[in-house]
Amino acid sequence: MNEHFDPIIKILSGSVGAAVGYTVGGWTLLIQVLLVFVIADWITGWVAAWMNGELRSRIGHEGIIRKVTIFILVAIANLIDGILGEGHYIRDAVIFFYLATELLSIIENVGRMGIPMPEVLRSAVKIFQSKSGENSEEGIKEHAGKKQP
Repeated sequence: MNEHFDPIIKILSGSVGAAVGYTVGGWTLLIQVLLVFVIADWITGWVAAWMNGELRSRIGHEGIIRKVTIFILVAIANLIDGILGEGHYIRDAVIFFYLATELLSIIENVGRMGIPMPEVLRSAVKIFQSKSGENSEEGIKEHAGKKQP
């Protein structure tokens, strides 16, 4: 019975992978790093909430929805780039913005776990923000005021 479903699963996963890859502009290093940051942020947020007795399923579900929305916005930026014919400038700026946001959130989550964070990672947030066109200091202050799951 399992051998009948194997080709269907392969076809579906290949089709979904191709559609997602096309939608976000291909499987680039930036997309790969963004995916890793998003997963790391979700995991560190979950662990920090668990360690502090703040784990709530509703907040976790909202976090997953926010993570999916990041990739929807990357796809929209990719479509705008396609219309403008300017390469991947807007998509890449959106990705850099979310790389900075996710890295800052990871740093905060790790801090909530009581683990010290190297300053070089905080500097990376500023680099990502400058590449996205965002003001580093305002972005850090704005993000720091937000409640994270």
